[in-house]
Amino acid sequence: MVAVAAAVVALGTAAGTMTALGAGDDGREQRGARPRASSTTPSASPSSSPSPSPSPSPSVSPSPTRAAVGATPAPSRTVRKTRAVSRLYRHPDSQVLDWLRDHPADPRRAVIESRIAGRPAAVWFTEYTPDTITARVRTVTSTAAAQRRVPVLVVYAIPDRDCGGASEGGAPDLDSYDGWIDRFAAGLGSGEAVIVLEPDSIAQSDCLDEGARADRFAALARAGRVLKSANPKARVYYDAGHSGWNSPARQADLLREAGAASAFSDGVFSNVSNFHTTADETAYDRRVLDALGGPAGLGAVIDTSRNGSGAPADEEWCDPDGRRIGRTPTLDTGEARIDGYLWVKLPGESDGCKGAAGEFSPSYAYELASP
Repeated sequence: MVAVAAAVVALGTAAGTMTALGAGDDGREQRGARPRASSTTPSASPSSSPSPSPSPSPSVSPSPTRAAVGATPAPSRTVRKTRAVSRLYRHPDSQVLDWLRDHPADPRRAVIESRIAGRPAAVWFTEYTPDTITARVRTVTSTAAAQRRVPVLVVYAIPDRDCGGASEGGAPDLDSYDGWIDRFAAGLGSGEAVIVLEPDSIAQSDCLDEGARADRFAALARAGRVLKSANPKARVYYDAGHSGWNSPARQADLLREAGAASAFSDGVFSNVSNFHTTADETAYDRRVLDALGGPAGLGAVIDTSRNGSGAPADEEWCDPDGRRIGRTPTLDTGEARIDGYLWVKLPGESDGCKGAAGEFSPSYAYELASP
């Protein structure tokens, strides 16, 4: 069976991710195995100081009907490709950095520090906290902008998340989700950012009936419009699952329904928290993009955090043995249509088998990072 991103919200910081926390967030989420899922566990992300309740972004209003994509003016597509010297942002708070501070004499420290802790990773936003989300996003984006670096932000609050599995949660309903997205967008600022929009929300949508799936896809299309309208320099990528899941044609059909072929999309992401090789994902993503259509210039980003040895033959998703970290995160891959290699899941944060789900395991990190 295929593993989806199956341990995505665990203990707040899951492999390859950090969760930006605010008042009322403990970052402790769990996501378990699902029959067709891979393994996605968000990392405990850094906490951000909450500020007064933000106002929703006024840029895009909810559509009267969810199925309508809307006609907000399309953003300029010239900004998204001006990234030759862009450097990714490394958030200063994570479980691996906490471990390094607490274990200065551990013999594994040098390897973990140089090969994992020193590399940029995504920041996850997993809690439905509308009163603090703008401030939490702004903390990350403003800090990154001051460093002239590009943050990777994971939006993960869609209702019925994980199809009711161990990472269930998110906004209580789609109207609430629309409001949360408005407030998320209000914190984006005007600098570059990469947005990974709702892992598994499209590839894993077969648990929803036809009407609920159409409503979810309309909400995702709206989210792309809101985010891109708030900051045209933000690059918004939609869920393509991974190369061991849906066929490229099937995934492209789903993506198109969710707005991924619109002017408010920058393309797709794949392999979040999974292990499929970069070569396999590159070939798969290009086939998805070919089938998807849409504006010229759509590309893909790939989670390479734990794919250095490829996926296990049995498709085991929960902390499988023999895995290694993959390519270093970068926005300059040298590969046509591949916009970036990202560490969406932080290596060393457990899926739940070599430690509590989302908890940093130094032994697992050392195994992944060892040459």
